[in-house]
Amino acid sequence: MATPSVRSRGGAAPLVVESISGQLYSILCDRITTGVYAPGSRIDPQAIATEFGVSRTPVRDTLVRLEHDRLVETRPRSGTFVTRPTRQDVHEVCQLRKGLEWLATGVAAEAMPLAQIADLREEAVAALRAAEQGDYEPFFASDTRIHHEIIAHTDNSRLIAARESVEPFVYWLRVLGATGPHRLAGSTRRHLDILDAMAARDIAAAQEAAALHLTEVEEWTLADMASHDIVT
Repeated sequence: MATPSVRSRGGAAPLVVESISGQLYSILCDRITTGVYAPGSRIDPQAIATEFGVSRTPVRDTLVRLEHDRLVETRPRSGTFVTRPTRQDVHEVCQLRKGLEWLATGVAAEAMPLAQIADLREEAVAALRAAEQGDYEPFFASDTRIHHEIIAHTDNSRLIAARESVEPFVYWLRVLGATGPHRLAGSTRRHLDILDAMAARDIAAAQEAAALHLTEVEEWTLADMASHDIVT
């Protein structure tokens, strides 16, 4: 017997009844982090319920989860709004990443196979070449893969979960920040420093490069967002 589902009135993919809240979370998270819902915009729970033909309960549950992720905020007697990220938000996310990824890079410098490190390096160089031609997607894919594989090589489920907990916010900040070629070149240079130190099994150098990378990411993100009047 097929699992019942509901479909957006606008033609979106059907939602499986057994996990409506989870699917609504994925859809709304994607709309926020890709800029469909702009920072500061109001979210209408009834409109979402109507769009997907569901009750207010799964919508409410979804918004609670998004608020926990700091992607939306509820204002008394005003409603629910997409968060406008603050300088403190950027600092906290980058600070958390720095702590987690400093540790993870030290572990990965010992554990990651040399062939895998070489593959990540080759991909990073190719992605920079593509970015120089105006195609940024390979860089974002390479950037995500490098950080994810370093974290994965800790084989520490709690550390991995902690890093994943801020992934939507990390992606959102990347989209909001108008990352230019100079930023991509700087990040690629630091990625190569990290990978080269890992290939040499130089734990201290790899961790130093990882920490410096996150410091630079914070500086660049704030500068990019401030130039577009996004961060407060």
